[in-house]
Amino acid sequence: MSGSSRINTDVDFNQNGKQVTTLNLPHSPHDDAWGVIQIPIAVIKNGTGPTVLLEGGNHGDEYEGPIILGRMIRDLDPAEIQGRLIIIPAINTPAVLAGQRTSPIDGLNFNRCFPGNPDGTMTYQIVHYVHDVLFNIADAFIDLHSGGSSLDILPSAIIEPSDNPELMQKNIEAVLAFGAPCTLVLNNLGETRTSMSSAIRAGLISVGTELGGGGRVSLEGLEVCSRGVRNVLAHLGVMKGTSATPQQKGHKTRVKCVPGAMGYVYAPAAGVFEPFHEKGASVEKDSVAGLVHFLDEPARTPVTAYYKCSGTLYARREPGRVKRGNCVAVIVVDFNDGIPKPCLLYTSPSPRDKR
Repeated sequence: MSGSSRINTDVDFNQNGKQVTTLNLPHSPHDDAWGVIQIPIAVIKNGTGPTVLLEGGNHGDEYEGPIILGRMIRDLDPAEIQGRLIIIPAINTPAVLAGQRTSPIDGLNFNRCFPGNPDGTMTYQIVHYVHDVLFNIADAFIDLHSGGSSLDILPSAIIEPSDNPELMQKNIEAVLAFGAPCTLVLNNLGETRTSMSSAIRAGLISVGTELGGGGRVSLEGLEVCSRGVRNVLAHLGVMKGTSATPQQKGHKTRVKCVPGAMGYVYAPAAGVFEPFHEKGASVEKDSVAGLVHFLDEPARTPVTAYYKCSGTLYARREPGRVKRGNCVAVIVVDFNDGIPKPCLLYTSPSPRDKR
């Protein structure tokens, strides 16, 4: 473990059983000279086996992951697992308590701060602990996201690309085992400061999700998340049972991806966005995605936003009010249609032997 982190905790990562406690980060604002930010953490361990880090609350307005991880902390008996689970349902606790995407303390997006900095602001310090301490003791990482307040997204499991073919294949297997309604290859246009990209660079088998959004708690997202997390843990040999999804029966699975920058539609002006399609709809290149209206200038002609490619509407802007440059739609296509190599149909292997 890194000795440079200021975070302290009374958790014993090597102790069998269930421990529910906090990570404590010293914080000295105006109204609390010697206070701490307390980040909830649970470690559930039984014997030997893989260590899986499960994280929710990376963004504070994404609710499905934290709810399911909290349920696991309350309900899971250590006897049900073989290995170790490190569960942090509200990793970005200041943002979670504020119900917003970014931290109210330093205004930073947790998922754009990796690998962190032990001498940085609060967000950078928490990220550093995840990167330098928790990643170093984990074998796999499950990062639970949804669309937050700004986007409503088809419930999906995410494959983050890796330059390591062996790790890429393991990531594919784990994501397919999750069994989400949609499986997506997503590289965030090459963004390297995310938790998923950093976990992959650290060599961890990594599974991401998008589970709904729109500032709501999605019932479908909760169901997909609860079932999917247990599927992945079974796949990794940490829990008994296997996924009942076709992927684990050796079927070929056609995955989706965002086709680069052309997959994103941005608001062309500030105003109120009127979408023309529901998420999941098939759309055509150069067709109208929606209109930006100017409610205080009723005589002004609305500005049109267009799709830049054909495909499926994967995510849609939820709040009506937009600023110029806000993302209002995301399009996905089949992974092997017009996408740079590797462009493959992947076949899940038979389930692994349970450890």
